[in-house]
This record gives sequence, C-alpha cells and structure tokens, in this order.
Amino acid sequence: MNEDTPKEPVEQQQQNHPANQELHKEHKKEKTHKLHQQIDKLQAEKDELFARLQRLSADYQNHQKRSAKQIAESVAYEKELIIKSLLPVLDNFDHTLSNAENIRDAADVLKGIRIIYEQFIAVLKNHGVEQIIAVGQKFDPACHQALTQKTEPDKEDGVVLEEFRKGYKLADKILRPAVVIVNKKQSGEQPPQADNAGSENGD
Repeated sequence: MNEDTPKEPVEQQQQNHPANQELHKEHKKEKTHKLHQQIDKLQAEKDELFARLQRLSADYQNHQKRSAKQIAESVAYEKELIIKSLLPVLDNFDHTLSNAENIRDAADVLKGIRIIYEQFIAVLKNHGVEQIIAVGQKFDPACHQALTQKTEPDKEDGVVLEEFRKGYKLADKILRPAVVIVNKKQSGEQPPQADNAGSENGD
C-alpha cells in the first residue's frame, strides 16, 4: 500500500467491515420489527376500546328505551290503581241516586252523601292526597289563596275566617291552594279586652 494514500479512521474501517455491516442491518431489522409489534399492539388496543365504546353506547341506548317504557308502564299502572280505587265511590253514588226517590227523609239522603264523601276522602288519603287545613290558621300564601277580606274584631289579624274552596296537597307538594277569606282588622283597632269589673265587684 502506498504510504501517501490517506488511511481511513479505525472507526470507519470497523463500520465498513462486512461483518459489522451485517450486524448493523440485523440491528435495524430487529428495531423495525419491534416497532411494528408496538404498532400492532396499539392498533389492537384501539380496536378493543372502540368495540367497548360501541357496546357501551348500544347498552345506554337500550337502557334509555327500557327506562322510557318502564316509566310509561309505571304511570299507566298507577293511573289504573287510582281509577280502580275510585270505582267503589262511583258505585255508592250510583246506588244513592237510584234510591233517592224512595227516600222521604232528607236526613237519610244527606247521611248517604256524607258517607260517600268520607269514602272519597279516604281514597285520596290512601294515595297520599290530603286536604289543606285553612280555617283558624294564619294565612300562608304558599297554601292559601285569599279571595277577599273580612273584619272580625275578636279574631287575630291575618287569620283565615272561612274556606271558599278546599285545597289539597300531595305529600309536601301543593296540588291546589285553599281559597279563603282572611281577617283584616281596621287600622288602629285594638283587640277586645275582657271586662273584669263585674267579677271584681262580686256582681
């Protein structure tokens, strides 16, 4: 070899060596193979997650359909129960009306109507419906609706004097407020004082 010919660096010589080149190719091939394996694994995980998402979406849609159907069936069932519970009341009305002409005493008719009324109230109560107490109570705009005002000096200001139409509630929900007449004292009016003079004098 000519001494004037430039020598390749030792590192370059090692890379250009056929054995090293083959080793380098194998290394790249192995690295590429591992990358493909990782890509295949990620693709499989993605496909699995997408399939699970599709199943969840289908399950949710089916759940919504079932829920809507169950709610509709539940409402229909409750309506049926209420109607069936009212039928005996209707039967008693029918019976009373059929025999009203044969009853000479009005008190007997009134008694029959009272029984039917109480039966109807009992049915409502079984379904959680109760009448709102009004007369004698302090006016409450949440459950009372003022029709008009009256003045009764011996009664407390703002107290319900009369009930024009009954109100009803279902648990804590107001179905219909009671229409009432409320006491309104005149301006400057003082509540009546008990007259104790007679008792003090022994009269």
